[in-house]
Amino acid sequence: MKILTKSVLFSVLAVLSTACSEKKIPTTITVKNILDRERTTETVELTKAMLKVEDLSIIGLRNKETNTLEIIQTVDNDGDGTMDIVLFQPRMAAKGESKFEVVTVEPGENPKAQELCYSRFVPERTDDYTWENNKVAFRVYGPTAQKMVEDKIPGGTLSSGVDAWLKRVDYPIIDKWYKKELSGTGSYHEDTGEGLDDFHVGASRGVGGIAAKVDTTFYYSKNYTQWRTITTGPIRTSFYLEYEAWDANGKTIKESKIISLDLGQNLSKFNISLEGVEDIYAGLALHEKDGEVSGNTEKGWVSYWQPHGDSELGTAILAPKDTFMDFEKYDVAAKDLSNAYAHLKVKNREVTYYAGFGWKKSGQFNGKSEWEQYLNAFSEQLQHPLEVTVSP
Repeated sequence: MKILTKSVLFSVLAVLSTACSEKKIPTTITVKNILDRERTTETVELTKAMLKVEDLSIIGLRNKETNTLEIIQTVDNDGDGTMDIVLFQPRMAAKGESKFEVVTVEPGENPKAQELCYSRFVPERTDDYTWENNKVAFRVYGPTAQKMVEDKIPGGTLSSGVDAWLKRVDYPIIDKWYKKELSGTGSYHEDTGEGLDDFHVGASRGVGGIAAKVDTTFYYSKNYTQWRTITTGPIRTSFYLEYEAWDANGKTIKESKIISLDLGQNLSKFNISLEGVEDIYAGLALHEKDGEVSGNTEKGWVSYWQPHGDSELGTAILAPKDTFMDFEKYDVAAKDLSNAYAHLKVKNREVTYYAGFGWKKSGQFNGKSEWEQYLNAFSEQLQHPLEVTVSP
């Protein structure tokens, strides 16, 4: 029988004590805002690797200042049935720093929030794909709508432009408006207090559709051919779209994209995968050409502010400074082909930009100046994202 000496025993106890102490140290997320203003609608993404956990369904984020659990959303980005990232939107004071502890939670323990970031395929209205949050709503058009036009069947739409649904309430309207329109009990083309769809797309780029430019001519894809919803929830909705390869004066372009929209934001994020082109143009419809195109190359945005019905409307494209090359106004006589364009660099077969709108009647913006202030602030936040560190 071996007898441990005092020195050996103390060494064993020290190792055990250290191991226990290390095991008990919780993972802490530190978020820092370096800007001199409050930030409340920016989403922090945390991966399993960052958190050092395998199962994201059992974790919560406890605010160390308030000792309350944050609203979070887990997302399966690749569709394999396993959650890949955790999203949350911390309220960050100007020049502020906040800490959040990663904790294990029981089912249903995390706080619930309304699913304001929502998207879906709409088979009952040909094959629209629509998305919204508490500020804005959009839609794009699928292959059935395209074939109807090609077969000269009424009711189709041939366009890879992005439609804007002008909502002025902070709750979801997509399902409600479609039901009203398709049941014949009303029309989403009439504003009864929630907003309306009176934004014309046609062959234009709408709010963020892309084009390839060869010499002085712009070329577009047709409608999307495949879709996949990635997530909906209280913080983000995102989805995947694929397009049939399209021709730009002899260049074959392959295109697919992931579009996402976060809570509280007027701009959707477009992450586009492209082959066959080194730069693209993201456009904004000029409609009656009675508005004003403006832009800021340093801040990386182009905007079109226009009279719209009994109100006014601002649309915009915004991109990181190293992606945004320039902007231009393309004005031609042909119907729907006049657009304001952001000229964007494709890097490693990808380009990322943001596109959206602000409707004066919604009460979110009082005019062009406030809309451009929003774009400048969005750009600054994009250039100086919230700083996130994980310890230990």
